[in-house]
Amino acid sequence: MKIPLLILAAALGALGAVWEAALPAATYHSPYDVVFSHDGKELLASDHTAGAVVFIDPASRNVRRTISLDGTVTGVAYSNDGTRVFAAEFDHRRVAEVDLATGRVARRFDAGPYPQHLAPVPGTELLCVAGWGLNDLRVIDLGSGETRAKIPLPNQPFDLDVTPDGSLAVVGNLLPTGRATANDYGAVVSLVDLRKLKKRADVALPIGSSAVRGVAVGPKGQWAYVVHTLGRYNLPTTQLERGWVNTNALTVIDLARAARHGTVLLDHPTQGAADPWGVAIDGDGRKMFVTIAGTHELGHVDLDGLHRLLDESDRATLTDDLAGMYRTDVLRRTPIDGKGPRGVAVSPDGKTAAAAVFFSGHVALIDTANGRTTNVPLGDQPPPNPVRMGERVFHDGERCYQSWLSCATCHPDGRVDGLNWDLLNDGLGNPKNVRTMVYSHLTPPVMSLGVRDKMETAAKAGFTHIQFTVPSDEELQATIEYIKSLEPLESPYRNADGSLTEAAKRGEAIFNSPKTGCTFCHPPPLYTDLRMHNVGTRQPMDRADAFDTPTLLEIWRTAPYGHDGGAATLREVIVERNPDDRHGRTSHLSPDELDDLIQYLLSL
Repeated sequence: MKIPLLILAAALGALGAVWEAALPAATYHSPYDVVFSHDGKELLASDHTAGAVVFIDPASRNVRRTISLDGTVTGVAYSNDGTRVFAAEFDHRRVAEVDLATGRVARRFDAGPYPQHLAPVPGTELLCVAGWGLNDLRVIDLGSGETRAKIPLPNQPFDLDVTPDGSLAVVGNLLPTGRATANDYGAVVSLVDLRKLKKRADVALPIGSSAVRGVAVGPKGQWAYVVHTLGRYNLPTTQLERGWVNTNALTVIDLARAARHGTVLLDHPTQGAADPWGVAIDGDGRKMFVTIAGTHELGHVDLDGLHRLLDESDRATLTDDLAGMYRTDVLRRTPIDGKGPRGVAVSPDGKTAAAAVFFSGHVALIDTANGRTTNVPLGDQPPPNPVRMGERVFHDGERCYQSWLSCATCHPDGRVDGLNWDLLNDGLGNPKNVRTMVYSHLTPPVMSLGVRDKMETAAKAGFTHIQFTVPSDEELQATIEYIKSLEPLESPYRNADGSLTEAAKRGEAIFNSPKTGCTFCHPPPLYTDLRMHNVGTRQPMDRADAFDTPTLLEIWRTAPYGHDGGAATLREVIVERNPDDRHGRTSHLSPDELDDLIQYLLSL
């Protein structure tokens, strides 16, 4: 019996769909961090999404070997004696030690929730880990494998470096800390005394600083260099020209004085440098290299010229001077072949810079004398599916008018930058704090005043009214698919097995109690009733009393709180900003009960 052609085609198509569904999900190669060996004969890269560390021969420009690890891999480092490498296994809350002689994992250390970047302490057997999840610097004794110290830090420590004498760790905190309504609100860089194992100081970056991703200490230990965004959040988002909304900065810190020496802009008057990411300095302290992730460039900085510019200028004006680095020939920006450069390193002889090109799956090796570049793929890169394409669009500053920012500038990892922005979709003069995009497609309406009916509408409006561009249908749909793919991370405030702590269990009972009424507006599983409520937080510039109820999922990482960012902590939300029990009935709770309730909220 013959089968009609259309029916056969349909059957084969259905079978193909089954086969495709049965295949494992595509594994993308996403180089994240890079570091040269001490002799420069080897280059180590972390493969973020493939869960591996990759060893590259800089001379032959080939991959030498790949060692698989567990989960997402973030920071990598060589041991002081060069016989081992360390890699942060972000999802598994640990650092893996790889023996280079055997090519195998010799040990794994508890590194706390969500370790980011690593730095060995010169002259010691200590390893510093940026404990992004619980806001600390963890110092691990490599002899015993035990944690020597956990030093509390302000807000999501991300990158770090250590002075050559091993006395000081310089740690960049990704997000601002405090109340977004404060006049001095911005991110800080923490200086940690590694001899006393205690924080020495927090050095404030300029007001509006966020996304502090790259940190490097000069070879003499006098200066530290930090790259970050610099939001002009006190202005309405009516235009983008000349850095009206967002600029991208490099800050120099005087380590002896524990003070900011000066801040300069990486942007050009007509071309932004969206989302600077990594920083590396050559051994002579004469050149610095900066990856500019949003515009897919490598910045070449003349450090002697930079310090002359700082010494000969009114440093206070440089934070607004878009031409300062260019008229003095201090900065040169060159394109990188690929999308999304992140980590960067420079060889000991200063002749080669290496950039981890995240979305393209290769490490770019750049001759620092002539700019000649060779790309070394970490493996076969599958074509991007809609989610991967959307993630790339989300982080691409070139789609923005004049490349001043990307979606990720205000929503790093799809979450928050901590700043208040005066968007025009609800009128002029009433700024609102940035909200997370996690589950935004499940929790309509969108924005604090619910002015967008759904996430899809808001995504399109973001391109049009914030980036001043019109995305293609394919780009918009891919971005929507990426936002839909975002999943909350398990809270670092839970036990290691994911269960609630005893305090959080007590807090859960308080949260669910009719006496507090928390679940009236925040019922699980999304912890929002999708409605507008007046909880008594209207501010003088607001045009309404009621605001959309946000999800409480991942509330541990989305401070500050409130539609105006006016609460730095959850305690301020439920106590200081709730005197009349309009935002849950909490005035009857004892101090211990409040602590338990907060522990439960932090566990979500």
